Amino acid sequence: MAERPEEKTLAELAPANHECRLCGYVYEPSKGDGKGNVPPGTPFSELPDGWKCPVCGAKPNQFVNIGATNAPSGFQQNLNYGFGVNNLTPNQKNLLIFGGLALGFLFFLSLYGLG
Repeated sequence: MAERPEEKTLAELAPANHECRLCGYVYEPSKGDGKGNVPPGTPFSELPDGWKCPVCGAKPNQFVNIGATNAPSGFQQNLNYGFGVNNLTPNQKNLLIFGGLALGFLFFLSLYGLG
């Protein structure tokens, strides 16, 4: 019986962002680096020799992989199910969940004004 290959989520397949440990600048492959003449779509591993952080001038070895952002956290085949929440990024899902909880709490507190 052949084993199925491990499936990866869209967030795992998306190109990873890298953050400078010195100043906090985040290199996003989808945006590139206009100051360093790096076109959009260039992965961090393919940055030209001599590229440095556009904010503080740190070398690429001072950057840490922080994973992909703005990518759905689910699998490709599941994006069409549900009420559209499968297309949301993790940050958007958090905003939806905790924003709903905050609105519910405010509604609950407003009921005290009726008495």
